[in-house]
Amino acid sequence: MLEYAIVRFDPDRYHRRSIRLPAYDYAQAGAYFVTVACLGRALLLEEPDFRAVAEQTWIWLGRQYAFVELDEFVIMPNHLHGIIIINDRCRGGSRTAPTNRPRPKPLGRLVGAFKTVSTNRINEMRGTAELPVWQRNYYEHIIRNEAELAHVRQYIADNPARWNDDPENPAIAS
Repeated sequence: MLEYAIVRFDPDRYHRRSIRLPAYDYAQAGAYFVTVACLGRALLLEEPDFRAVAEQTWIWLGRQYAFVELDEFVIMPNHLHGIIIINDRCRGGSRTAPTNRPRPKPLGRLVGAFKTVSTNRINEMRGTAELPVWQRNYYEHIIRNEAELAHVRQYIADNPARWNDDPENPAIAS
């Protein structure tokens, strides 16, 4: 006979720690620096077809959502850096109330859309249905002014030249 123990949920032990600002509205207009990494730092995006899917899906975000503008981005062998700008333009959709202007999706939902669409396309190419492509979370930084925007743009543009020293490079990770 099987016996079961009652295990109580311990929020100090079993929870995901968020790196997001707790009171910040990530759907508000602004510029955001985003890094999305492949699961386990796998060099998946060295494969040209998978890299093309990641690039096409990133560009798709800007076409899919009227409130999204894409700025500088780069696709590295195992991660993507990009700037997403959420603006005040937003077109209606099937889930919008007729009397209210629809709100833009928050940053997390946009990154989630990118991950979902690109994962589905990559898995279709791999001939599998459920292999993960991306790590569960993502890094974001709120870009607060023009000087910061210029700095992040330069960081992204310079990233490929720094790959040999990049902490995301599994060849140098410790």
